[in-house]
Amino acid sequence: MPGKAKKAFLLRASPEVMAAVERLAAAELRSVNAQVEVLLREALGARGRSPRHAPPTDRPGPPDQGA
Repeated sequence: MPGKAKKAFLLRASPEVMAAVERLAAAELRSVNAQVEVLLREALGARGRSPRHAPPTDRPGPPDQGA
């Protein structure tokens, strides 16, 4: 999204939550910041509150491990 300003904000989260987000970001080859945005978009979508003009995520998640 070149040219579009992003809003910065302070996030306070427990060390356990941040460690989990960091592991997920590393597994999906994203920065922690990008991973938080993906998680927020997914949570908004699950609640029917997707932001307008939300671009699809640029990287797929990890492949299915089989069930």
